[in-house]
Amino acid sequence: MTATTARIALITLAVALASGCATAPKPLRGEYAVLSPAQASDAGQTGPSVRWGGQIIEVDTGAERTCFEVLGRDLNASARPRSADTSNGRFLACREGFYDPALFAPEREITVIGRIDGYETRPVGEYRYRYPRVDAELIFLWPERDESDVYYVGTMGWYGRPYWWGGYYLRPYPGPRHKAAPRTKD
Repeated sequence: MTATTARIALITLAVALASGCATAPKPLRGEYAVLSPAQASDAGQTGPSVRWGGQIIEVDTGAERTCFEVLGRDLNASARPRSADTSNGRFLACREGFYDPALFAPEREITVIGRIDGYETRPVGEYRYRYPRVDAELIFLWPERDESDVYYVGTMGWYGRPYWWGGYYLRPYPGPRHKAAPRTKD
């Protein structure tokens, strides 16, 4: 095997492994309306099946069902909410049964699949916010991110060092460092 053939085989293997990491868990797969919570709130639509995710703000456990107030976030290729300081709108997700607020705690990430079945107006501070309400078929609780999902970026950016086979790996430039946002596996 020549060096060129070995490089091509290694690149093919790396692409195959990387694409395997970007698959949504089986229950979250499918085709859904391309509609954000903010767009749904503005349009006033009911009925489309959506897959939305985000960070739990509050959990309301009732006698028959549990409702989640969620800060919506864009989803990555695995259908997990991205860790970013942005929002695509808030929404409510309600499902029959009891979901323990100790597990489904504020700041945990969930992905919801269901149909928009109406709207509720609730206060956010002194502002009256119109929430789209999802009748959830599935509520997927993501594992908590740990410190190993956080990377550090040097002030001078990234630099590469060559491997023996001719490729490069990237690492933070040595220098003053700060903690960056949690890394997503997109």
